[in-house]
Amino acid sequence: MAAERVSKRRRLSPPDGGKGTVPGFAQWDIEQDYEQRSRKGKKDKGEKLLVRTAEGWKENQRLKEAEQNAANEDADSFLASGGEDDDSGVADVEPKTAQKSQLPPKELIRQAKEDLARIASHVSEDPEENIAQLGQLAQLAQSDNLTVKKLALGTQLAVYKDIIPGYRIRPQSKEDMQAKVSKEVRKLRDYEQTLLSGYKEYVQMLSKLAGDSQMGGIAIACATALLTSVPHFNCRNDLISLVVRKLSTRSLSADARKCAEALEQLFHDDEEGHASLEAVGQLTRMMKGKNFQINESVLNTFLHLRLLSEFTHKASTNHIDKDDAQDAQPRKKLTKKDREHRTKRERKVMKERKQVAKELQEADAVVSYEERDKNQAETLKLVFVAYFRILKARVQHLMGAVLEGLAKYSHLINQDFFGDVLEVLKDLISEAEASLQPDDEDDDGDEVDIDAAAERNVTRESLLCIITAFALLQGQHDVAKSANTLHLDLNFFITHLYRTLLPLALNPDIELSAKSAHLLDPNGLATPTAKDTKVNVATTTVLLLRSLHSVLLPPTATKSVPPVRIAAFVKQLMSASLHLPQKSTIAVLGLLREVTKTHAGKIAGLWNTEERRGDGVFDATGAAVESSNPFAATVWEGELLRLHFDPRVREAVLGVQQNVIIKAEGR
Repeated sequence: MAAERVSKRRRLSPPDGGKGTVPGFAQWDIEQDYEQRSRKGKKDKGEKLLVRTAEGWKENQRLKEAEQNAANEDADSFLASGGEDDDSGVADVEPKTAQKSQLPPKELIRQAKEDLARIASHVSEDPEENIAQLGQLAQLAQSDNLTVKKLALGTQLAVYKDIIPGYRIRPQSKEDMQAKVSKEVRKLRDYEQTLLSGYKEYVQMLSKLAGDSQMGGIAIACATALLTSVPHFNCRNDLISLVVRKLSTRSLSADARKCAEALEQLFHDDEEGHASLEAVGQLTRMMKGKNFQINESVLNTFLHLRLLSEFTHKASTNHIDKDDAQDAQPRKKLTKKDREHRTKRERKVMKERKQVAKELQEADAVVSYEERDKNQAETLKLVFVAYFRILKARVQHLMGAVLEGLAKYSHLINQDFFGDVLEVLKDLISEAEASLQPDDEDDDGDEVDIDAAAERNVTRESLLCIITAFALLQGQHDVAKSANTLHLDLNFFITHLYRTLLPLALNPDIELSAKSAHLLDPNGLATPTAKDTKVNVATTTVLLLRSLHSVLLPPTATKSVPPVRIAAFVKQLMSASLHLPQKSTIAVLGLLREVTKTHAGKIAGLWNTEERRGDGVFDATGAAVESSNPFAATVWEGELLRLHFDPRVREAVLGVQQNVIIKAEGR
């Protein structure tokens, strides 16, 4: 028995002291754990300790205050970052946010930065495990401190841009929640739904703060960043609505200009067309609701749509004409001899492969060309509806943007719609001319006409109408084929352009754009309009050259330009060059150099008195181009321009004359 007791003691107390043979609980530091354990008896004794006073025995107030101060000192961190156990769950924020009012603002901001950095790093490193910490970011965004609130919104923006997947998340229905799925699928669904709910709350907060004077700037910056970086994700419609609401005023602020730039980038980067269709739909509804009292920069965003380079069909406000070239050719029906023989099993396998390929295409989010064309067709109809409503309502401050847009999308307008468009353009030019006439019946008519002309800028409007009219004709690829059925009379626009050449030459603001008068505010500082897009900001000289190039150098049917028209415009432009500023004179002579290079044989007689073809006198102020008798005159203005003080003008004149001499010698 003694030997057995000795052996038993040796097993319990091994001489080597190794940990491998000792049970786990023997390795615990039981004494240390017992020492750090709270003493309930001491707590009860402290609570029941009484002090004798004149009124009797009462509780010890000093001991009670000391315990409260000790508890307050333990909560020394904003949101109590805690240890490792707090990383995977949502912290109990409510009791600890009560301490932030006791901290100085600098300390509060410093601790908020630390907490935001910690939470953002945890969520970005492992989103599936730490997705619940998005709630802490949302709680920080509710802070009363504006700096902390802005930091929280910016942090949420960075986190969501980092963890948002490349697909839309479908909200779960009741059937999906009750369905039996594997553990991995359930975990993924919980992660996606938590992410989606947090993102929705964040977007709703941005929408609420967008109208705030202090937080509006940061809210709009976050919303535009989300719209341009993750336009495929959920809540896109809410973000577009936020941006469109900011653009519904006549004068745009700095935040509104950010929204306009965000829409331009969205239109430029959109490949499928879904986001563009939603944005254009909301913009057109907003314009109609505001009676088109908006800034023209909002309308100019339409010019950044990808319709100009991708869409090929013709459209109007109510239908789309698609190319029937492929449909016109009947499909060749295969006979039994031409068909490849397949067994029933092979046909079944091929059908399954087609189904799998279709599912893979949808999973890879490959852009469907048919769906993209459908979205772009609907977008184009909405754009045309907006343009023609503005033309019908005669919204004067938007005429330049509308005409520029029609000129850009002229190759997409249905030919059946040409007649109505040209009639509207003629009416605009007629109204512009009528607005320049003084009203003798109204005493205040002169003042009203001056203000209306200043706001409307009828000269630029007329030139834009002419450019749009010729762009409608030149933008069609099938005009030459349908010349017998399509009759477009553009003589009205040609005559109007001819009559405005001399008055434009005497215009002192011909080298100023529509935005030049607004480049300085009343304080003398440059405004943001100086760096706007190049839409409707071209100088009057540039618009004039575009119009003349369309009339004298059309891209198609060059030989059809009558010699009388070319000679009349050349003579008129040479006379106008004597009065134009230096840069405009060089530009006009450059255009005449191209004209003489192409049509020198038709107008060579203007430079040689011995080859005069007409009798009578040249009428420079005639009402019609053909009746001005240009071949009865000579281009004597070239001799004066050869003595111009600018050597570039002298060189340009010599270039024009050299083309005529070379053409004459070639004959």
